[in-house]
Amino acid sequence: MLCYTTYPSPVGTLTLAADETGQALAGLWLEGQKYFPVCLERQAVCGGFPILDRAKKWLDRYFAGERPESGELPLVFRGSEFQQAVWEELRRIPYGETVTYGDLAAALARQERRTSARAVGGAVGRNPISIIVPCHRVAGAGGRLTGYAGGLERKTWLLRHEGV
Repeated sequence: MLCYTTYPSPVGTLTLAADETGQALAGLWLEGQKYFPVCLERQAVCGGFPILDRAKKWLDRYFAGERPESGELPLVFRGSEFQQAVWEELRRIPYGETVTYGDLAAALARQERRTSARAVGGAVGRNPISIIVPCHRVAGAGGRLTGYAGGLERKTWLLRHEGV
């Protein structure tokens, strides 16, 4: 069972979820985001979990223009082994920079995980911890802005916020 809370941000209300232990962040979704977990509607709204407070402080810093690292927070990923590998690659994308889906596929291939940019795109789109795990920093071939589960206007806002 996940406990969750909300956070008002410049890109809309965010929903943050702690894992069942309350020790790790299991989700961060933008309001109206594609792939928003329907199961949260049946979960408990709660406070008092230190990880949720830590995540809110991380977001405060991020939206204030600081550059907090995703590694500062304990995260728990729920997804296939492939998805988790993609999400770990997302955590390596530096603040204010972008990579392409092809770049991510090549990085996975160097780890002996041969895949396609299309498969990577599917995993990126299902990233359960938006912003902190920066899927907004992934662009299409040639640097084109392509899909974002939270909407292209939010992706554009986040990238501009980071100076891209």
